[in-house]
Amino acid sequence: MGHSNKEIAGKLFITQYTVKDHLKKIFQTIGIDKRSELCPKILRWR
Repeated sequence: MGHSNKEIAGKLFITQYTVKDHLKKIFQTIGIDKRSELCPKILRWR
């Protein structure tokens, strides 16, 4: 499994809210709504 927002924030020395905001922008850019949609999307690109 992937890392939680809290784990990512700790590793990058940023807040969980910043992680959430970055993920939201990334998801909007690639056209998904949640993390669970990311892997299938990537597999379709291959």
